[in-house]
Amino acid sequence: MPIDYSIIIPAYNEQELLPATLQSVQQAMAVQELAGEVIVVDNNSTDATATIAAQAGARVVTEAINQISRVRNAGARAANGRYLIFLDADTVISPELLIKALGLLASGECCGGGVRVVGDQALPFLPEQLMSFWNSLSLRFGWAAGCFVFCLREGFEAVHGFSEKVYASEEIWFSRRLAAWGRPRKLAFTIITEPAIVTSLRKLEWYPLTHMLGHIVMFTLFPPAVFFKRLCRPWYDRPGKHKL
Repeated sequence: MPIDYSIIIPAYNEQELLPATLQSVQQAMAVQELAGEVIVVDNNSTDATATIAAQAGARVVTEAINQISRVRNAGARAANGRYLIFLDADTVISPELLIKALGLLASGECCGGGVRVVGDQALPFLPEQLMSFWNSLSLRFGWAAGCFVFCLREGFEAVHGFSEKVYASEEIWFSRRLAAWGRPRKLAFTIITEPAIVTSLRKLEWYPLTHMLGHIVMFTLFPPAVFFKRLCRPWYDRPGKHKL
């Protein structure tokens, strides 16, 4: 049976949260009429990530270089679907969201998009405001959050996927290029507002809030920081936990 869509999950040492993500994917796919596949891209995991993925029925591929954009691109190269969905390993998807994303891609009016993001736990005031601010920026400028990006394979290949020149914000660069590709073809880049997607807020457990705010300020004042892996450590390291 031909594959209509591919769900691509990049994963580095995700044995703790990957099972819930895969379970949500299985439940969402069960109510789809289109035929889909799940690809987990193992990025040098030293835990049971690959085993968990394989036992859940996912196809496991590997990417040796630790760079988020490379991992996503590796999954896309292995994918068979004409629709691509990139889902983070710490994020759960609802059947309603998958139906909406695939419906948009099948409509002939959409080249791809993202979704409004909510956290998996209650937040103090300032982090809650920051998340609301991101969702406003996402909707205003058409930027997809990296935890859930959907697109036509044709468009993905036309813009050469996620930029491998950057170590963070690759989803924003991709959103802009895909939207530009879709514009003359009258294909919109769409941010879904309902239903939202639920993603882990574990970075706020790993790092003090001041640390994350410092990176936001740095990227704002010095955008070239995303070209240097050592300046994007929160996206690659797994430090100890801090209280919110």
